[in-house]
Amino acid sequence: MSDLRELYQQTIIDHNRKPRNFHPLPDADHHAKGHNPLCGDRLELYLKMDGNRIKEASFTGAGCAISTASASMMTEALRGRTIEEARVLYDKFHKMLTTPVHEPVNIDGLDKLEVFSGVREFPVRVKCATLAWHTLETAIKDDQHEAKTE
Repeated sequence: MSDLRELYQQTIIDHNRKPRNFHPLPDADHHAKGHNPLCGDRLELYLKMDGNRIKEASFTGAGCAISTASASMMTEALRGRTIEEARVLYDKFHKMLTTPVHEPVNIDGLDKLEVFSGVREFPVRVKCATLAWHTLETAIKDDQHEAKTE
């Protein structure tokens, strides 16, 4: 196993065991629930805005290591970004995970989120990694429906 792949796995394990921003945000401006029916992962995402900028992001829920780590790292990456910047980050993250393995993928601007690039080798796990991101889209739109990966 390459050192880089091992580092990626350690990062995901760390964020799963000690998720960052794992708590409700009582004064959230935006909130959404997400569910991955394939494996049962569930989460709630909370956003506190300062104008068009995400001041705070947090989540609660239960899911697999990839789902939890993705939500944890996403909430860290969102802090301080505008809604438009968050959408651009979502698009880059989603493209990284859905680009076929035999094609090169651009990871510029993903920073620490790059650790999920190996998930695209396991298509069934892509939905785990993207659940928090689909829930983000629902929260931004103030859609009252539950975000789903299906």
